[in-house]
Amino acid sequence: MSENKNPLSMQLDVSDFLPATEEEKQELVVMRESVSFWKDGLKRLKRNPVAMVSFVIIILVLIFAFICPGIYPYTYEQQMRGSENLKFMQYSEKEQERIDAGEKVFPHILGTDKLGRDTMCRVMMGSRISLLVGIIASAIILLIGSTYGAVAGYFGGTVDLIMMRIVDIIYTVPEMLVIILLQVTLKYPLQRLADTVAAFAWINKIGVGLVCIFIVFSLLYWVGMARIVRSQILTLKEQEYVTAAKAMGAKHGRIIKRHLLTNCIGTLIVTTTLQIPSSIFVESFLSFIGLGVAAPMPSLGSMASDAIDGIRSYPERLFVPAFMISIIILSFNLFGDGLRDAFDPKLKK
Repeated sequence: MSENKNPLSMQLDVSDFLPATEEEKQELVVMRESVSFWKDGLKRLKRNPVAMVSFVIIILVLIFAFICPGIYPYTYEQQMRGSENLKFMQYSEKEQERIDAGEKVFPHILGTDKLGRDTMCRVMMGSRISLLVGIIASAIILLIGSTYGAVAGYFGGTVDLIMMRIVDIIYTVPEMLVIILLQVTLKYPLQRLADTVAAFAWINKIGVGLVCIFIVFSLLYWVGMARIVRSQILTLKEQEYVTAAKAMGAKHGRIIKRHLLTNCIGTLIVTTTLQIPSSIFVESFLSFIGLGVAAPMPSLGSMASDAIDGIRSYPERLFVPAFMISIIILSFNLFGDGLRDAFDPKLKK
């Protein structure tokens, strides 16, 4: 074919129809590697520095709350006579005499309280209680709220109308009043049950107040989760795979469990993660006003409440538990925001 071909000629050039070489094929490849939903979400989560720093802080707090008390030389209920109201890294007179005699004595890193109990150990155990309450309460809310919202969204119609009106009614119930009423009505029956049945002896250890908090979480706090799940189910139930499952004779329970809730797992994880700091704040507030754990079991809220009386002389007793509450809640909130940004398809760039 002539190289000086007239550009206005209608004659086809055979060289234009030759197979592409491997190099030319590679130049045309612009698609990225196919990845799963979880792999893609985790990849974007790792690129979020705030979320990753928050995740590291959460891991450190978990180690501080669940591992350090096992190797710490003092216990949260241990009262040391003569060691009351010590400051940071301070020793009592008896401990100083033991040190002068050549004995090794572990310092009170954060001092002691008015009863001679080591503050550092109590902060560790208080953080453990707050984290356990947050995790267990969020698990209860996830179980009840996701089930309730999935049923309401899947069946729709009259069922959805009735179930969501119940949710609206629950929204109007003041949770503080319910907790106080439960403590008044359940205090003596639960204490009698704990004294007579060995399997319920743990009630006396954690206190009736904490049991009432879990009951209130089960009764009232799942409504937000139910609304979120319902809105997701209303969209997902119109998908083709749900129609195919119905055509194959799948039961309603299997469709909800295997097809609908499974496709909501990202939303459920994000919502549950954001629920943990909310539950921790509620427990800390209730313990602060005396409706939480029973003494001598420590809570960050109850430690802050005990420090109010001596705030002028020992302000660190209030600042330390308040700082731990702030760090835990802030870390979970920022990490939850990072999970939402990573796993929400609407936020993909």
